[in-house]
Amino acid sequence: MTTPSLPLRDLKLITIEQYGAAPFGTMYLADLGAEVIKIENHHSGGEMGRHVVPYSENGDSLFFQTFSCNKKCVALDLKSPAGHQVLERLVGESDALINNLRGDLPAKLGLDYAALGPIKADIVCVHLSAYGRDNERAAWPGLDYVMQAEAGYLSMTGEPDSPPTRMGLSIVDFMAGLTAALALLAGVMGARSSGKGQDYDASLFDVAMGNLSYPATWHLNEGFEPVRMPRSGHPSLVPSEMYKTADGWIFIMTNKANFWPRLCQALEKPEWIDDPHMLDFQARLDNREEVVRRLESIFVTRSTDAWLERLHGKLPCAPVNDVKSALASDFALAQRSVQSVPHPTRGEVKMVRQPILIDGAVAPRRAARALGADTAEILSQAGYSDSEIATLEADDVIALGRAE
Repeated sequence: MTTPSLPLRDLKLITIEQYGAAPFGTMYLADLGAEVIKIENHHSGGEMGRHVVPYSENGDSLFFQTFSCNKKCVALDLKSPAGHQVLERLVGESDALINNLRGDLPAKLGLDYAALGPIKADIVCVHLSAYGRDNERAAWPGLDYVMQAEAGYLSMTGEPDSPPTRMGLSIVDFMAGLTAALALLAGVMGARSSGKGQDYDASLFDVAMGNLSYPATWHLNEGFEPVRMPRSGHPSLVPSEMYKTADGWIFIMTNKANFWPRLCQALEKPEWIDDPHMLDFQARLDNREEVVRRLESIFVTRSTDAWLERLHGKLPCAPVNDVKSALASDFALAQRSVQSVPHPTRGEVKMVRQPILIDGAVAPRRAARALGADTAEILSQAGYSDSEIATLEADDVIALGRAE
């Protein structure tokens, strides 16, 4: 398949990011064609993601590769006056700057619109912090798991008799990164129209709270108390949970009226369709235990594959996979879910692809770069001469890494 035309190829942004949240969002932008210039402090060995274990060696890690493909890397000491002057030069040629630093740091480091607006009036400054920049927690560190805990996620996850349980993925980080990327795109569109940029803020805490969505609305208006349901069940839609099969587990959902009769037919129980105890959503909710008990006795009689053969395409259902099985499934293979990215030392790095297809094609990826690999190129494009670049390197303001 031909290489797609990337829609963000006229977008240029600077990112001062670390770990997972902002890197997740900015890699979406890079995958879609934006020029993403990642600034790292070479004095500290670069962004911390380079050193996340396991599978970390010589300033590169599989974790770092997961979040940093298609980005350019500039090694720059922002805390030095000369380093900040370089940043200001780069800002003058960019559409946006995004950071995911602690909330009290952007103003101190001159990364907000108050500092950068005079340099470029239409610069968009996006701040992704733990708790925001203008409150009593601005200086607090914060990460995904503690956000899940404080926002109530752990009280809704897991079996009813188990300890509070977090989600298996850093879902707050990922959602926050995408939220920040959306803010950046909206900001750039606004700035191109008005000629004036501004600050945009997102925080892990606000995203975690926002994700509470309809259970929060139910609680705030009707006093609904979310509880953990057996087998990861839906709080109000029955049946919508896991069921044990002869050789594993299956997850089914009947969140539309026509799914229930389809399920009954597949189970060879057409008489259940009009049973007053199971006739509609409210009846099945009122009689949840009875509905679940009846289904349990049937699903355990056949294998997961046998049930899927009967149910696929008729109602939402899926095997309950582990990660290995999920990545190796026939459908994941058909969807090209796993992408192979050439790597200078490993030969290749396999990872899940960007989920947005462009005219049916998968966006290409280049491996994450070595620390400072693009410093000379980016500074040269910004108007620095070879001698000026050499002076900055000699003064340890920048570092020039190897360009693979």
